[in-house]
Amino acid sequence: MLKIIGDNVKLKIIDIIVGIFFAVITIIIIVFFFLNRRFFEWAFIRHHNILSWYIRPLFIIPIILGALKKSYAIIFVTIFCLFTSMFWFPEPKKVNESVIKFLDFEKNYLTNGWTVDKIFVLLAILLFFIFLLYTTWNRNWKYLLFTIVFSAILKVIHSIIFGGKSGLSIVKPAFLGAIICVLVVWFVFKKRRDK
Repeated sequence: MLKIIGDNVKLKIIDIIVGIFFAVITIIIIVFFFLNRRFFEWAFIRHHNILSWYIRPLFIIPIILGALKKSYAIIFVTIFCLFTSMFWFPEPKKVNESVIKFLDFEKNYLTNGWTVDKIFVLLAILLFFIFLLYTTWNRNWKYLLFTIVFSAILKVIHSIIFGGKSGLSIVKPAFLGAIICVLVVWFVFKKRRDK
Protein backbone atom coordinates (compact mmCIF):
# COMPACT_ATOMS: atom_id res chain seq x y z
CA MET A 1 0.00 0.00 0.00
CA LEU A 2 2.80 2.44 0.90
CA LYS A 3 4.56 1.59 -2.37
CA ILE A 4 1.42 2.52 -4.34
CA ILE A 5 1.12 5.81 -2.45
CA GLY A 6 4.83 6.49 -3.00
CA ASP A 7 4.52 5.72 -6.72
CA ASN A 8 1.49 8.03 -6.99
CA VAL A 9 3.40 10.84 -5.27
CA LYS A 10 6.35 10.33 -7.66
CA LEU A 11 4.03 10.41 -10.67
CA LYS A 12 2.36 13.60 -9.40
CA ILE A 13 5.77 15.25 -8.89
CA ILE A 14 6.84 14.24 -12.42
CA ASP A 15 3.51 15.54 -13.74
CA ILE A 16 4.07 18.91 -12.04
CA ILE A 17 7.69 19.15 -13.26
CA VAL A 18 6.69 18.37 -16.86
CA GLY A 19 3.84 20.89 -16.61
CA ILE A 20 6.15 23.62 -15.31
CA PHE A 21 8.75 22.81 -18.00
CA PHE A 22 6.23 23.18 -20.82
CA ALA A 23 4.68 26.30 -19.28
CA VAL A 24 8.14 27.92 -19.20
CA ILE A 25 9.00 26.76 -22.75
CA THR A 26 5.68 28.17 -24.00
CA ILE A 27 6.41 31.54 -22.41
CA ILE A 28 9.93 31.54 -23.89
CA ILE A 29 8.57 30.79 -27.39
CA ILE A 30 5.92 33.53 -27.09
CA VAL A 31 8.54 36.07 -25.97
CA PHE A 32 10.90 34.95 -28.77
CA PHE A 33 7.99 35.19 -31.24
CA PHE A 34 7.50 38.87 -30.38
CA LEU A 35 11.17 39.83 -30.02
CA ASN A 36 12.60 38.11 -33.09
CA ARG A 37 11.15 39.63 -36.28
CA ARG A 38 12.56 36.87 -38.51
CA PHE A 39 10.90 34.14 -36.43
CA PHE A 40 7.67 36.19 -36.26
CA GLU A 41 7.53 36.50 -40.08
CA TRP A 42 8.49 32.84 -40.59
CA ALA A 43 5.69 31.72 -38.25
CA PHE A 44 3.11 33.93 -39.95
CA ILE A 45 4.08 32.68 -43.42
CA ARG A 46 3.40 29.13 -42.24
CA HIS A 47 0.21 30.27 -40.49
CA HIS A 48 -1.17 31.06 -43.97
CA ASN A 49 -1.76 27.30 -44.15
CA ILE A 50 -5.31 27.16 -42.83
CA LEU A 51 -4.80 23.64 -41.47
CA SER A 52 -3.33 25.46 -38.47
CA TRP A 53 -6.57 27.43 -38.19
CA TYR A 54 -8.61 24.23 -38.02
CA ILE A 55 -6.33 22.33 -35.65
CA ARG A 56 -5.92 25.06 -33.03
CA PRO A 57 -9.47 24.97 -31.59
CA LEU A 58 -9.20 21.18 -31.27
CA PHE A 59 -6.49 21.56 -28.63
CA ILE A 60 -9.29 22.53 -26.27
CA ILE A 61 -10.14 18.80 -26.09
CA PRO A 62 -6.84 17.57 -24.58
CA ILE A 63 -6.79 20.61 -22.27
CA ILE A 64 -10.20 19.48 -20.99
CA LEU A 65 -8.99 15.88 -20.65
CA GLY A 66 -5.91 17.12 -18.77
CA ALA A 67 -8.12 19.10 -16.40
CA LEU A 68 -10.37 16.06 -15.92
CA LYS A 69 -7.34 13.98 -14.95
CA LYS A 70 -5.92 16.94 -12.99
CA SER A 71 -2.70 16.57 -14.97
CA TYR A 72 -0.52 19.66 -15.27
CA ALA A 73 1.65 17.88 -17.84
CA ILE A 74 -1.26 17.22 -20.22
CA ILE A 75 -2.60 20.76 -19.78
CA PHE A 76 0.69 22.57 -20.40
CA VAL A 77 1.97 20.24 -23.15
CA THR A 78 -1.32 20.94 -24.94
CA ILE A 79 -1.06 24.71 -24.41
CA PHE A 80 2.48 24.49 -25.83
CA CYS A 81 1.07 22.64 -28.87
CA LEU A 82 -1.75 25.17 -29.22
CA PHE A 83 0.65 28.12 -29.40
CA THR A 84 3.22 26.41 -31.64
CA SER A 85 0.71 24.84 -34.05
CA MET A 86 0.52 28.07 -36.04
CA PHE A 87 3.84 27.09 -37.66
CA TRP A 88 3.58 23.30 -37.82
CA PHE A 89 2.39 23.20 -41.41
CA PRO A 90 4.35 24.18 -44.53
CA GLU A 91 3.78 27.44 -46.34
CA PRO A 92 0.86 26.88 -48.72
CA LYS A 93 1.36 27.30 -52.47
CA LYS A 94 -1.96 29.13 -52.86
CA VAL A 95 -3.65 31.35 -50.26
CA ASN A 96 -7.13 32.85 -50.29
CA GLU A 97 -7.08 36.66 -50.45
CA SER A 98 -9.21 37.02 -47.30
CA VAL A 99 -6.74 34.83 -45.38
CA ILE A 100 -3.86 37.07 -46.48
CA LYS A 101 -5.78 40.21 -45.46
CA PHE A 102 -6.79 38.75 -42.11
CA LEU A 103 -3.26 37.63 -41.25
CA ASP A 104 -1.92 41.04 -42.29
CA PHE A 105 -4.43 42.57 -39.89
CA GLU A 106 -3.34 40.14 -37.13
CA LYS A 107 0.35 40.91 -37.68
CA ASN A 108 -0.29 44.65 -37.46
CA TYR A 109 -2.58 44.16 -34.48
CA LEU A 110 0.08 42.19 -32.61
CA THR A 111 2.95 44.57 -33.36
CA ASN A 112 1.44 48.05 -32.99
CA GLY A 113 1.68 48.59 -29.24
CA TRP A 114 -0.80 48.18 -26.42
CA THR A 115 -4.28 49.67 -26.49
CA VAL A 116 -7.33 49.20 -24.27
CA ASP A 117 -8.89 46.71 -26.70
CA LYS A 118 -5.69 44.62 -26.77
CA ILE A 119 -5.57 44.51 -22.98
CA PHE A 120 -9.22 43.41 -23.02
CA VAL A 121 -8.42 40.67 -25.57
CA LEU A 122 -5.45 39.45 -23.51
CA LEU A 123 -7.63 39.33 -20.39
CA ALA A 124 -10.36 37.52 -22.34
CA ILE A 125 -7.85 34.88 -23.48
CA LEU A 126 -6.55 34.39 -19.94
CA LEU A 127 -10.10 34.20 -18.58
CA PHE A 128 -10.98 31.65 -21.27
CA PHE A 129 -8.20 29.32 -20.10
CA ILE A 130 -9.06 29.90 -16.43
CA PHE A 131 -12.78 29.17 -17.00
CA LEU A 132 -11.97 26.20 -19.24
CA LEU A 133 -9.76 24.63 -16.58
CA TYR A 134 -11.91 25.63 -13.60
CA THR A 135 -15.19 24.38 -15.05
CA THR A 136 -13.62 21.10 -16.14
CA TRP A 137 -11.69 20.60 -12.90
CA ASN A 138 -14.96 21.07 -10.98
CA ARG A 139 -17.03 19.01 -13.44
CA ASN A 140 -19.33 21.93 -14.21
CA TRP A 141 -20.35 20.73 -17.66
CA LYS A 142 -22.91 23.43 -18.46
CA TYR A 143 -20.47 26.26 -17.78
CA LEU A 144 -17.74 24.41 -19.66
CA LEU A 145 -19.96 24.20 -22.75
CA PHE A 146 -20.92 27.85 -22.31
CA THR A 147 -17.21 28.81 -22.09
CA ILE A 148 -16.38 26.94 -25.32
CA VAL A 149 -19.30 28.35 -27.32
CA PHE A 150 -19.01 31.89 -25.93
CA SER A 151 -15.26 32.02 -26.66
CA ALA A 152 -15.82 30.94 -30.28
CA ILE A 153 -18.47 33.64 -30.69
CA LEU A 154 -16.19 36.28 -29.14
CA LYS A 155 -13.30 35.20 -31.39
CA VAL A 156 -15.47 35.65 -34.48
CA ILE A 157 -16.94 38.98 -33.32
CA HIS A 158 -13.49 40.35 -32.47
CA SER A 159 -12.08 39.17 -35.82
CA ILE A 160 -14.90 40.78 -37.80
CA ILE A 161 -14.95 44.06 -35.82
CA PHE A 162 -11.21 44.59 -36.05
CA GLY A 163 -10.39 42.66 -39.23
CA GLY A 164 -13.36 43.74 -41.34
CA LYS A 165 -14.58 41.37 -44.05
CA SER A 166 -11.34 39.38 -43.86
CA GLY A 167 -12.38 38.44 -40.31
CA LEU A 168 -15.09 36.24 -41.83
CA SER A 169 -12.32 33.81 -42.84
CA ILE A 170 -12.11 32.70 -39.20
CA VAL A 171 -15.81 31.78 -38.91
CA LYS A 172 -15.60 28.24 -40.29
CA PRO A 173 -12.56 27.08 -38.27
CA ALA A 174 -13.84 28.71 -35.06
CA PHE A 175 -17.35 27.26 -35.22
CA LEU A 176 -16.30 23.85 -36.53
CA GLY A 177 -13.78 23.61 -33.70
CA ALA A 178 -16.42 24.68 -31.17
CA ILE A 179 -18.92 22.12 -32.50
CA ILE A 180 -16.38 19.29 -32.30
CA CYS A 181 -15.36 20.34 -28.78
CA VAL A 182 -18.99 20.53 -27.63
CA LEU A 183 -19.68 17.06 -29.04
CA VAL A 184 -16.62 15.60 -27.27
CA VAL A 185 -17.58 17.26 -23.96
CA TRP A 186 -21.15 15.98 -24.33
CA PHE A 187 -19.82 12.45 -25.06
CA VAL A 188 -17.47 12.53 -22.04
CA PHE A 189 -20.23 13.89 -19.79
CA LYS A 190 -22.69 11.25 -21.00
CA LYS A 191 -20.14 8.47 -20.56
CA ARG A 192 -19.29 9.60 -17.00
CA ARG A 193 -22.98 10.01 -16.11
CA ASP A 194 -23.82 6.50 -17.38
CA LYS A 195 -21.17 4.85 -15.17
